[in-house]
Amino acid sequence: MTLVQLRHFVVLAETGAFVQASRALFLTQPALTRSIQSLEDELGERLFDRLGRRIALTPFGHEALQRARRLVADAEALKQTGKGLHAGLIGSLRIGLSSGPGALLSTRLMLYMAEHHPRLQLQISRGNTAVLIDALRDQRLDALVVDVRSVRPSADLQIALTFELEAGFLVRPDHPLIGLGRPVRIDEVLAYPVASTPLSDEVARMLIDRYGPQANPDDMVTLRSDETLNIIEVARHSHAIVLTANAAAEGLVPLDMTPALNSTARFGLVTLARRQEAPALRILREQMPGWIAGFLAVTPGTKNTGRQRRPVKTGSGTGLSPAR
Repeated sequence: MTLVQLRHFVVLAETGAFVQASRALFLTQPALTRSIQSLEDELGERLFDRLGRRIALTPFGHEALQRARRLVADAEALKQTGKGLHAGLIGSLRIGLSSGPGALLSTRLMLYMAEHHPRLQLQISRGNTAVLIDALRDQRLDALVVDVRSVRPSADLQIALTFELEAGFLVRPDHPLIGLGRPVRIDEVLAYPVASTPLSDEVARMLIDRYGPQANPDDMVTLRSDETLNIIEVARHSHAIVLTANAAAEGLVPLDMTPALNSTARFGLVTLARRQEAPALRILREQMPGWIAGFLAVTPGTKNTGRQRRPVKTGSGTGLSPAR
C-alpha cells in the first residue's frame, strides 16, 4: 500500500467516476483501475461497488475513506514541513468560519495574509458549525473558528483561544427606540422586525426566562439568515432589530433593555486532537489575540479568555449565553 494509491482512492471517491478521477490525477483510466484493484487486493475488501458506469463506496469504503484522508493530509503537512516552511510563508491554510466569526475575522485574515504572506494560499469556508465540523473531520479544513457552545462533546476535537463578546439587541443610531430616553421593553422591540442567525435551545431558554413566552425565538425572530453580515446590513437600512454580538455589528448601537439581556457570544479555535496541524495555522494562533483585543476595545465590558486554554474535549446557534 502506498500514499499514491491512497490519493487515487480519495480522488476517485470524491469525483465518483473513473473518467473524472483520471483527468484530475493525470492518469489513464486503466492505470487508475489497476491502482484501485491493487489497493483492494491488499486490503482484502472491495472499496467500491461497480454499478455499470457508476461507482459507489461500499460500507468498508466509507470507513477506509476517512482514514485515507487523514493519512494523505498528514503526509502533505509533513511534506510542507520538510520543505522548510518559513513561518507559513508558503503552503496553504484552510479555515472554516461560522457566521459570527466570519463577520469578525474574514476580512482581517485575508488582509493580513495579502500583506504579510502573499505566497500562502488561504481558503476561507463559511457555513454553520455542524457542517464545518464535518469538513474538519474529513480533512477538508485545517481549523475552525466557531461558536464553541455549539460544539458537541467529542474526544477528537480540541478548543483553544476562546473569547467572549458582549451581545444583545442592536439597531441603527437613528432608530425610534433609541430616542425614548429610557430602557426598552420587549413588547416595544416586538413592534419591529427582529433579525437573527439560528439560535440555540440555550439562547431560547434564556430569552424566555428574561422576557417571557413572547420572546420565544420561534415567534420573535421574523428575519432569519445563516449569515450575520446579511442581517446587519438589513438593520443598517431599516428599522429591523438584530440579535448578535456587538462587535460584529459595525455602525449599529445596542438597545438598553429592561430587564438587561446581559448576554455574551463565545467563540474559539477548533482543531482535530490527533492530527498534525498545518504549519501555517501558527499565523492564525499568533494574530487572533491581537484581533480579539481590538474587538474588546470597542465593546467595553466584554469578557476575554484569549489565552490558549488546555484542550477541551468537546458543537448551531449564535453562541449567545448569559454573561457570568
